Amino acid sequence: MPEPNAGLTAESSAVHAHLAMMQDVIQRMADNSRSCKLWCVTLVSAMLVLMSRSDEWWYALVALAPTLFLGVLDTYYLTLEQRFRNSYNEFVDRLHYGTLNPARMFVIAPSGSVPTHVWRSARSWAIGPFYLGVGAVVFIVAGLARG
Repeated sequence: MPEPNAGLTAESSAVHAHLAMMQDVIQRMADNSRSCKLWCVTLVSAMLVLMSRSDEWWYALVALAPTLFLGVLDTYYLTLEQRFRNSYNEFVDRLHYGTLNPARMFVIAPSGSVPTHVWRSARSWAIGPFYLGVGAVVFIVAGLARG
C-alpha cells in the first residue's frame, strides 16, 4: 500500500497537473451553466416575439418549456460544479495535512451528497431568481396579450 503523501508536495508537477485538470472541469461546468442561461433568454425571447405576431396569447406559455428544461439542466451543471469544487478543496486539504494518498492523483470525480447539492443549487442566486424571473416575465406577457 502506498504511503500517504509519498513524495507529493505542493510544488510537485503531478499535483499541479491534477489541480489544473480539476480547474478545467470546474470551468467547463461554469461555462455550461452560462450557456443554459444564454439559451433560455434567446429561446424565450424568440417565442415571445412569435407570440406577439400571432393572435394566440397562450403561445407565450410554450416559452415555459425551455425555461423549465434549461433551469433543470443549469441546476445539474451548478451541482456538478459545486461537487467538483468540494473534491478540489478536499484534495488540497489532504495535500497540506500530509494525508494525500498517491493513488488519489488519478481520481477526478465529484464529491459530496447529490440531493444536498441539488437543493442548494436550485435555491442559489444563480438559478432560482433567474429562472423564476424568466417564468414571471412569460406569465406577465401572456397576461398582457390575453387582454
